[in-house]
Amino acid sequence: MTDNQRGALYMTASMAGFAVEDVFVKAAAQTLPLGQVLLTIGLAGMLIFSAMAARQGEALLPAAFYSRPMLIRCGFEVTGRLFYGLAITLTALSTTSAILQATPLVVVAGAALVFGERVSPQRWLAVLVGFVGVLVILRPGDDFSTLSLLAVVGLLGFAGRDLATRAAPKGLSNRQLGALGFAMLAVAGAILLAVNGGAILPTGTGLLHLAGGTLFGMLGYHALTYAMRTGDVGAVTPFRYTRLVFAMALAIALFGERPDLATWIGAGLVVASGIVALTRK
Repeated sequence: MTDNQRGALYMTASMAGFAVEDVFVKAAAQTLPLGQVLLTIGLAGMLIFSAMAARQGEALLPAAFYSRPMLIRCGFEVTGRLFYGLAITLTALSTTSAILQATPLVVVAGAALVFGERVSPQRWLAVLVGFVGVLVILRPGDDFSTLSLLAVVGLLGFAGRDLATRAAPKGLSNRQLGALGFAMLAVAGAILLAVNGGAILPTGTGLLHLAGGTLFGMLGYHALTYAMRTGDVGAVTPFRYTRLVFAMALAIALFGERPDLATWIGAGLVVASGIVALTRK
């Protein structure tokens, strides 16, 4: 296999891991407060990544964590984690996952507006088509649900995190960034739990859901890291959209969701435009 083929395989495995993580979070939140779910998974992931970093002799709280770009990154990460968690809990997983696929399009637009990166007319057109796809999914009008905006705020948070990462100091390992990312998930959970309260002792099933969310979240993160370091970014990144395939299949099989025609059309527009935006210069 070529490096690009291995990278594509890692990326596909990563997206499968994240899709399964979403299922465990949604399932856990049916018996436990969402804030408790996010806080528990965040703390578990943070501790495991921190232990891995310590084993390699890496600083657990490097000075780079306190730089302005990293603080901005953390703010966006908390926003994305918090609102995406609310979205997958309160709305259909298939719809939320479809909206999330617009994140790379926002990153492309943000890179042009914030960092002055050159974006060709073809890529701008793809970005606009992708946003139209999001509107098709949201369906402003009689069928519009304000809860769908939770996913939109979540994707803006993740896009802001990705943009801030570009300005972050170099030299931080994947283990350090993983620990920080899960720490921000814990912060999001703590905020939600402080507002809503209601923490309870999880049952055996609840503990399995929490363990599954932690395990597949970390596996997804590791596979994503390998993917981005193995193949060319332009060749590997479009395979991010396989997450939608896994999410749709799991939502239909496990939660009985039946995405309507508008969701399928909107998702198709978002994915197609995203592939064009990521592969054209």
